[in-house]
Amino acid sequence: MRADQTILVAGGHGMIGRQVRRLLGEARMQRVLSPAREELDMRDQQAVKRYFEANSIDVVFLLAGVSGGIGRNSSNPARMIYDNLAIATNVIHAAYKHGVGRLLFVGSACAYPRICDQPIRPSALLEGRPEPTSEPFAVAKIAGIRMCQAYRRQYGCDFICAIPATCYGPGDRFNGDGHVVSALMERMHRAKIDRLPQVDVWGSGEARREFIYCSDLAEALILLMQKHHGEEIINIGSGADVSIAQLAQSIKAAVGYEGTIRFDRAKPEGMPRRQLECSAIGALGFHPRTDLAVGLAQTYQWYLSQPH
Repeated sequence: MRADQTILVAGGHGMIGRQVRRLLGEARMQRVLSPAREELDMRDQQAVKRYFEANSIDVVFLLAGVSGGIGRNSSNPARMIYDNLAIATNVIHAAYKHGVGRLLFVGSACAYPRICDQPIRPSALLEGRPEPTSEPFAVAKIAGIRMCQAYRRQYGCDFICAIPATCYGPGDRFNGDGHVVSALMERMHRAKIDRLPQVDVWGSGEARREFIYCSDLAEALILLMQKHHGEEIINIGSGADVSIAQLAQSIKAAVGYEGTIRFDRAKPEGMPRRQLECSAIGALGFHPRTDLAVGLAQTYQWYLSQPH
């Protein structure tokens, strides 16, 4: 990327997009576009086409989409597949049609099979069925990845793909629709304020997940845009996973909640384990900076600073 290029951060007002924009600003990129949804509905093919026609875009970070935890995925399957498919197909095709030099599509670890060898290698994609509770979302992300690879093969587009571990941090949605970290943090904060003796957590607590702090992920995405030119998917993670029970205890400590945690085994918990094999991004020089406990503390301090 050069300072005089026009860079579109699609989804630039979300948790990851904000961090990408911050880093681009620190790198003195002169023209960074990040339209809010009111300015550009990326599900609208004609609106996307007009936006690319009006702006000579050189680089695209494709972060836009609809996501959430198990509850949101389970209750909104149509929205998960339609919105994410529409955004991916519209933006990727417009980038090809208007000569965008570089595009980075950010997928999701939900795209990998529910049961596969750990840590998960990129080659595992489509070797099995995704977790049923997130399958519509996963299918849309798989389609975006395969579309980038197909456009590279047929048209020579320098489009690349990344799959991150579960991202968390400032800027996430702190409500029942959020990912596991933000959802649990908000629930424990409310329990602390209301002096509730117990917080329920979905599942057995035995499922394992890998987490990456949002600013670390943004650094990795910038690095990929600078150094990676190839069809292969690049995993981005922290290098370690934790059980949901361990995560809940860490969030409890960060929040200062003094009640007990009860695991509701009647509720779904998703994939039994999800840790990514990340040697490729490591070979490019990426090493995450933020320990989980530090990241959770920073996330909670940001949450407290927001109006409630």
